[in-house]
Amino acid sequence: MAVLRSYVSGSWRSPEDEGAPLRDAVTGEEVARVSSAGIDMGAALDHGRRVGGPVLRELTFHQRAALLKALASHLREHREELYGLSARTGATLNDSRFDVDGGIGVLFGYASKGKRELPNERFLVEGQVEPLGKGGTFVGQHLCTPSRGVAVQINAFNFPVWGPLEKLAPAFLAGVPSLIKPASQTAYLTARLVELIVESGILPEGAVQMVCGEPRDLLDHLTEQDIVAFTGSASTARLLRTHPAIVGNAVRFNAEADSLNCSILGPDAAPGTREFDLYVKQLVAEMTVKAGQKCTAIRRALVPASLVDDVAEATRERLSKVTVGDPSDPQVRMGALAGLDQREEVRRSLKALMDAGRAVFGDPMRVEVVGADAERGAFMSPILLRADDPGRAEPHEVEAFGPVSTLMPYEDAGQAVELAARGRGSLVGSVVTADRDFARRIVFGAAPWHGRLLVLNAEDAEESTGHGSPLPALVHGGPGRAGGGEEMGGVRGVVHHMRRTAVQAGPAMLTGLTGRWVPGTDRTVTDEHPFRKYLEDLRVGDTAVGGPREVTLADVDHFAEFTGDTFYAHMDEEAAKANPFFGGRVAHGYLVVSFAAGLFVDPDPGPVLANYGLENLRFLTPVNPGDELTVTLTAKQISPREGADYGEVRWDTDVTNQDGASVAKYDVLTLVAKRPAHD
Repeated sequence: MAVLRSYVSGSWRSPEDEGAPLRDAVTGEEVARVSSAGIDMGAALDHGRRVGGPVLRELTFHQRAALLKALASHLREHREELYGLSARTGATLNDSRFDVDGGIGVLFGYASKGKRELPNERFLVEGQVEPLGKGGTFVGQHLCTPSRGVAVQINAFNFPVWGPLEKLAPAFLAGVPSLIKPASQTAYLTARLVELIVESGILPEGAVQMVCGEPRDLLDHLTEQDIVAFTGSASTARLLRTHPAIVGNAVRFNAEADSLNCSILGPDAAPGTREFDLYVKQLVAEMTVKAGQKCTAIRRALVPASLVDDVAEATRERLSKVTVGDPSDPQVRMGALAGLDQREEVRRSLKALMDAGRAVFGDPMRVEVVGADAERGAFMSPILLRADDPGRAEPHEVEAFGPVSTLMPYEDAGQAVELAARGRGSLVGSVVTADRDFARRIVFGAAPWHGRLLVLNAEDAEESTGHGSPLPALVHGGPGRAGGGEEMGGVRGVVHHMRRTAVQAGPAMLTGLTGRWVPGTDRTVTDEHPFRKYLEDLRVGDTAVGGPREVTLADVDHFAEFTGDTFYAHMDEEAAKANPFFGGRVAHGYLVVSFAAGLFVDPDPGPVLANYGLENLRFLTPVNPGDELTVTLTAKQISPREGADYGEVRWDTDVTNQDGASVAKYDVLTLVAKRPAHD
């Protein structure tokens, strides 16, 4: 059998020994061998820092996003091959899609977020400018820049495609190279994934490396700029977290560990309701998808005491229709566990759980198998336990990482929250109910103990991705036993791989550093209106001044009649005088904004293609009839759009009255054409 190679320091390296066997979860046949003997871990990390990091940091967020999208498209073309290898891990086709398509979907998701939510720059400006002095000459701003290390990603066996890709995507988008360390049990699938990535030539050299086999001294070589992301058991997470290099260098460490996730059925969800059916269907799905080998699976099913018998019977009936066997057989709904050792580990955990309850479906030692040998393959029946005393410790402390869930009763919402919390930190919980008051009590009571909460009912059932499906836009992690970390989470996941620095400077210097105009910086007023300039010709600080224009009582009356906005402050002098904010009739805020647009707009066709919105609009000083308005429009941020013939320009807009007081401030957002190629 082939020995899996590692991809480090720019080439594929075979280990120096024959390695340990990896076996097909269904047939028990040897698939490959795995070892990391002879792999220079320090050199691999150094390669990522020296070669991968500098190239990635030269790319903008938009350029990195485009590469992620291209990689996702490339991998999508090879899904069938990955499905085939995935079947050897015991996964059904649906399981494989969950893993393979889910991972590719994360790449697409981050590519989209990078293009839509991040600037076309190499750094991220975070938050507003903070004034630090009374005179306006000393300000501060938080900047996020890529870490100068490597993201070491230690993955679990249960998701050999999705696991690596959900860590790779935010790290790559942040400009940080990755070193993937797959779990040995299913490393042959991750190894092929990385082969496809390397063969594509889409990602720069050094952006992705992989070590198959034991990590050996990998962590010894970590520096203060490196990042570790771990998925696996809580006990291993604790061990890694206290590694001398991680502690001594204050290495950023993120853990996504096992957790005793719960699902709570609301008292309103009696048999015959849509919610009752959704609860049972979801429970069975979480027990059987990936043969229950999901860190997000439902381990504790909490139901009203009066409904325990009904839920047990409905779940038994549904589980009885689950066919276990060779995942290549179309009639099979649940495949094998990842290996015989994993099956034995689940059986050991079950012994402890059965001290607190009894099996109402399934036998851990016996299972009918379709199309395969029940003993050579790591097959196991789904096991539904019932623990009538929810106060017992075992269901809240012992996890059987397989197709196992424990049904427990609760008396009221308070006890349900208490039982949920006894998991001491979970990745995800769900509540299935149409009762908003009950849902509110559960969500706000259980939220501190969970990374994610799903409220499921007839309203969202059709579009819900389910209890056990993390999504790239939302954090994936949880407190306490679940590891205390957060993976993904959209832009939050990107920033996790960056270093936040507070920069203090004068306004002009901060403008020069960030490329964003900061109030207090000089403006550039020229004879040419900035709306007549193509994107390449615009400069931060380019300014147009329009006005003054008097606001008359007739203007206010006409605007009120035209729009239908006859709020008393605009129309009733006596009532407006009684308002402490106004002292008399005032112009509509949107009249002020409209007049401002008329003062700064250039009417002829030109490089400005469209105004696509306003942000941060605030009305600061009332405008009374007779006041004169002047608008100052300053180019605040210029963002070329990658691969498009236009870019985005953010304009600082300050509308002032005849006394120089600001009456309105906001940002105008425009799309501006790039210079045509023939020019």
